[in-house]
Amino acid sequence: MNKEEILKLAELARINITEEEADGYKKDFEGILNYLNSIQSVDIEFSQFYETNLTKNSMRDDDKIYDSGSFTDVLLAEAPEIDGDYFKVKKVL
Repeated sequence: MNKEEILKLAELARINITEEEADGYKKDFEGILNYLNSIQSVDIEFSQFYETNLTKNSMRDDDKIYDSGSFTDVLLAEAPEIDGDYFKVKKVL
């Protein structure tokens, strides 16, 4: 990264930096980018620890699909107070 790109990045981030600070950040960014390039160059294609897709479905299958409202009467019977088909609760301010 050159100084102009660093100053533009600082402007986009709404950070005020001086020219001298931009020179210092230039060295930092070069180190970071070199480190990232070295990480990207590692060949992991045949690694036993590398998996391409770690996403697994943690939801259960919907084997039993219930009709809406099929448990309303059971749930309302357990409530301390009801108002029609609703639970009656204390007012919260």
